[in-house]
Amino acid sequence: LGRNIVEPPPTVRSASAGRTAAIASRPTATVVPPIKTSTTIRTPSPIPPVAVESPVERPRQKRFDTAPLNSRESAPRRESSTLQDELDMLQEENESVLDKLRRAEEKCEEAEARAKELEKQVAALGDGVSLEARLLSRKEAALKQREAALKAARESNDGRNGEVSTIKHELESAKEEVAAVMDQLKEAESETKALRSMTQRMILTQEEMEEVVLKRCWLARYWGLAVQYGVYPEIAVSKHEHWSSLAPLPLEVVLSAGQKAIKEQPRKQGEDDAQRRNRLVREMSDVMGEGNIESMLSVEMGLRELSSLKVEDAVVVALGQHRRPSIVRQFTSDYKSPGEPKFLEAFDLSNEEAEDVSFKHAWLIYFWRRAKTHGIEEDIADERLQFWIARNAVAPNSHDAIDVERGLTELRKLGIEQQLWEGTRADIDEAASAAMEDE
Repeated sequence: LGRNIVEPPPTVRSASAGRTAAIASRPTATVVPPIKTSTTIRTPSPIPPVAVESPVERPRQKRFDTAPLNSRESAPRRESSTLQDELDMLQEENESVLDKLRRAEEKCEEAEARAKELEKQVAALGDGVSLEARLLSRKEAALKQREAALKAARESNDGRNGEVSTIKHELESAKEEVAAVMDQLKEAESETKALRSMTQRMILTQEEMEEVVLKRCWLARYWGLAVQYGVYPEIAVSKHEHWSSLAPLPLEVVLSAGQKAIKEQPRKQGEDDAQRRNRLVREMSDVMGEGNIESMLSVEMGLRELSSLKVEDAVVVALGQHRRPSIVRQFTSDYKSPGEPKFLEAFDLSNEEAEDVSFKHAWLIYFWRRAKTHGIEEDIADERLQFWIARNAVAPNSHDAIDVERGLTELRKLGIEQQLWEGTRADIDEAASAAMEDE
């Protein structure tokens, strides 16, 4: 995603430079150069050439005709300067995005260094356990030697009962030491396994990290709309700045995830344990360089805050009031009451409303695709997925706006996101246990 964002627009610069050179070399007395507008460059129809009389017949007239030509020559220069300024601004924005990407890569490298350091600590603990095992083997060998010496002493001198009793006491003490060392060894092995399991549970899978990115996009989008429509103005700006720094293109990312979910092929039923473990290998390749469980907790807290403040509902009302203030109250009550009928006639939505409906369509497609893949709500998952894919293929109207709100409500009531989290965590635990058994 980062690579797609920061690609510079080389064609714009080359086209602008070529056009400037063409304008400079064109005769000023034949064609007037194009004039730049606010958004696009249109080429006006050429003006017939201006007839210039000979210097012998009209010297005075020629002197007065040069002023308009000079003004015409200054217009392309102003246009070229404006284009150059716009290109400079685009270059600065590109450099800013590249700088953010570099900082993200630095964070990713730091996270990888922390993971490597943790692995080194685990390896050092394993080396300590191996050393204790070797010491235990040596003590067992020494114990056997003492037992052999005791037998030899008993056979050679039955009269040394006191010495035999002393050796027996030493033997019992040695056995107690061996038992204590064995207990310590078992405890160390348990701690090692627990540490490995905790390390694995602290790092998110690639699929979980995708969910974190999408939820950041949700927060960035709705806090941005809150700023736009004046919802909670005292906190909306700071919230939008925070989440938009983590998800700079929320709409594009979610729509892309929805298209990917539409094209994704279902997982084969014969997938074995080894393939599942390979699929659950941890990757620290998040867009913003945070692949641990703290990022998931952060977005969940943000979503709860958004829901408790009813920011999404306020944004929906604001979008409706922008064009149809007389029916907003009926609209907001309709999507919360599944048993009530829809509007008798569907009407077209504004661009902002249609964009919001498409955003929520992609969200529903993504989560129902994951639910189907993981076998969650198997009786309805495929039906819901196909329904939202079909609705996403047509232009949204007022009925779609109501349906997506009902779909989001259903998703929350069924706890699809929570079930996906629990299912992924169970797969991780199973894969970790299988890996320990293989070791």
